[in-house]
Amino acid sequence: MTTILERTPTLQTKLPAVGTTIFTVMSTLAAETGAVNLGQGFPDFDCDPKLVNAVTDAMKQGLNQYPPMTGVPVLREAVAAKIAKLHGRNYSPNTEITITAGATQAIITAILAVVHPGDEVIVLEPCYDSYVPNIELAGGSVVRVPLTPGSFRPDFDRISAAITPKTRAILINSPHNPSGAVWLEADLLKLQDILAPTDVLLISDEVYEHMVFDAAKGQIHQSAARFPGLAARAFIVSSFGKTYHVTGWKVGYVAAPAALSAEFRKVHQFNVFTVNTPVQYGLAAYMADERPYLELPAFYQRKRDLFRAGLADTRFKLLPSEGTYFQCVDISEVSDLNEAEFCKWLTTEIGVAAIPLSAFYGDGFDQRVVRFCFAKKDETLNMALQRLAKL
Repeated sequence: MTTILERTPTLQTKLPAVGTTIFTVMSTLAAETGAVNLGQGFPDFDCDPKLVNAVTDAMKQGLNQYPPMTGVPVLREAVAAKIAKLHGRNYSPNTEITITAGATQAIITAILAVVHPGDEVIVLEPCYDSYVPNIELAGGSVVRVPLTPGSFRPDFDRISAAITPKTRAILINSPHNPSGAVWLEADLLKLQDILAPTDVLLISDEVYEHMVFDAAKGQIHQSAARFPGLAARAFIVSSFGKTYHVTGWKVGYVAAPAALSAEFRKVHQFNVFTVNTPVQYGLAAYMADERPYLELPAFYQRKRDLFRAGLADTRFKLLPSEGTYFQCVDISEVSDLNEAEFCKWLTTEIGVAAIPLSAFYGDGFDQRVVRFCFAKKDETLNMALQRLAKL
């Protein structure tokens, strides 16, 4: 009898630079030490019970089988109506709106749909950690252009210089994770001018679109949908999870011109095929009330202001937080440790978890800045602030 040896074949990884993410590392350390986790970007409070009831009602109505691949019509129609009202661009619900299994799936699907081996894709660092692996999985080459350190404003001279005949797409993110910076109308107009003579596509990550602060000063979300020259070449990505405090539901959407949506859907149908049916119907019913997303900026601005007021008593230097639910701070007056070591020390010794900004750079660029998430209950923020007061 032949003895069969148990042997797992050796793989050649497609993502040799990818390991355990800093978010997992810090969340694990926070759990082990009993630290207040202000690292990972998700709320610790519940969503509106009306939304849960709307999803429950859909389940009870028997809406539990496969929906259309592109998303249920009523939700696509609600998304199109919202974009038209807020940003003045009319997308066809039938051919230009696609419901996705979260924004992360939307981004990789857009990249797989348009990026071919050898194509270059520009990313603006620091950036969300899925962008670079997505491009690499598509066989594309990543071209990293830094945002201006400290202010995190786009450097359009460097962006323009990075565009070559091989450039297939550029990824932008406003409001910006991790910095909280928000692009202005002038920024989008400048990008529109730069891209106008090219065939470069735009992937606009707008998952924090309803978290732009200081409306009293005239600050609003400048969606790529507002600019015809950008909208015509853009995949615009957003997230119901971020807007409605249900990050675990993993539902988002993409708005794009019909020709781009057609290519997107080719990949989408074999990527996830479709998205949770009763959640889609529940979201569509809930969107009939505009107040939850229209009131979201004020909701998070109050938390931002609470958190910033508490941090003002520490030696942290507060960077602007114009949007998102993140607050970045300069640690230079607090510690000589690098960002990653400081975050570990802060978690174990002070009892508050944060994320180093160096984790959002390909080369680990360390500018002595860390990121906190303030999408937490007031009592969670106050507990963290009591501990941080030691600094």
